[in-house]
Amino acid sequence: MAKPNRIFLIGPMGAGKTTVGKQLAQALGMEFRDSDLEIQQRTGVDIPTIFEYEGEDGFRQRERQIIDELSQVDNVVLATGGGAVLRPENRLNLSARGLVFFLACSPEQQYERTYRDRNRPLLQTEDPLTRLRELMAVREPLYRETADYVITTEGRATPTVANEILDTLRG
Repeated sequence: MAKPNRIFLIGPMGAGKTTVGKQLAQALGMEFRDSDLEIQQRTGVDIPTIFEYEGEDGFRQRERQIIDELSQVDNVVLATGGGAVLRPENRLNLSARGLVFFLACSPEQQYERTYRDRNRPLLQTEDPLTRLRELMAVREPLYRETADYVITTEGRATPTVANEILDTLRG
């Protein structure tokens, strides 16, 4: 397979989209972008602050605009936020404009990777593991619907996951 012009990484928080994406972009000589980071840079505030003042819907609107823009950039590896697939237009834009990899892992693995992170507004609850399970129940079918490939990150090191994606691209 020829190297795609655009590679999009979707999946739950803590699946490794950003770390894998950076390594993948470097290996392919492509630019790396992260939709959550773009939102933070453009607003000048962190995601919890956006959630606090605009709610999840306000954040999702900003996310939709960023994904629409970044999914049209050439020579890019784009890591999206865990909830990006909730909006139908995001799913459509990602699947129509590039090659989509779903980085999959269990809610338990997500919890191990994120429980100390205070920048995850959806986990600021008494039982974050239950919340992760609830989010996965809603989002996993959307990830699978959108993805061209599913790659597990469960218990795997970043280089191993990046190499599996590179092998997939090589055909």
